[in-house]
Amino acid sequence: MYAQCPDCLTVFSLNTDILALARGEVVCGHCDNVFDALASLSDQLPPEPFQHLPPRKTDLPPRLDSAVYRPPAEMPAVAEGPTQRDVLDEFADLVIAPRFARQPEKKHRWPWITACTLLLLGLGAQVAWAKRDALIADDTLGPVLRDACATLGCQLPLVQDISRLTLVARDVQAHPSVPGALLITANLRNDASFAQPYPVVSITLSDANGNKLAMRRLRPSEYLGDNATMQKGIAAGGSAALMLEVEDPGGKAVAFEFGFE
Repeated sequence: MYAQCPDCLTVFSLNTDILALARGEVVCGHCDNVFDALASLSDQLPPEPFQHLPPRKTDLPPRLDSAVYRPPAEMPAVAEGPTQRDVLDEFADLVIAPRFARQPEKKHRWPWITACTLLLLGLGAQVAWAKRDALIADDTLGPVLRDACATLGCQLPLVQDISRLTLVARDVQAHPSVPGALLITANLRNDASFAQPYPVVSITLSDANGNKLAMRRLRPSEYLGDNATMQKGIAAGGSAALMLEVEDPGGKAVAFEFGFE
């Protein structure tokens, strides 16, 4: 059975035990209003949505004809039962929660916000690491990253941009101490605003007719004897002197070309 509070219109589910103990008068668990549950008592709920339960009004009290038990004529005296006020006092703390109403749950969102922030920071760090060469070589972000790294005491990886390497001077001559070898010297300048690693140098020797006689690719570890110098690279705006030793292709070489990779 169902009853409705006339003040807040909350509908409650209750049974005959509650009605019998409280004699129809109950306390609303939503607004604490005391009301007569018998006034709006209904066996079924009307189709939703609705505002009020149909009131139960009759001109005459219902007649009871289906008797199931009659006590004997002589019965011992029965102690007077509690008054209506005593029953109300006993059930004054009774709270009936509506069947379809639930207390809103408090949602703690800060763990999700923290987790999402950490995931975004991790994703940004991965993207920055994947694009580190372009970011370091950028004329706007590069100086900012270098200043931040200098403050933190870290070292950015060397980034190579061949287009900003300029061959200032070069010379080829017979090796003074090794027979059948050539000594090639070159002066290389770094025009970038950041340090660059020493490049792979390619040397092509040609004869008087422009025919290629020999070609050699030298890695930094082959023409630099100092590992510390190789790890530092060519400083921004700095120069580096290269000294290369190659085999003489029979004295026919009259021209040579430098290339960087």
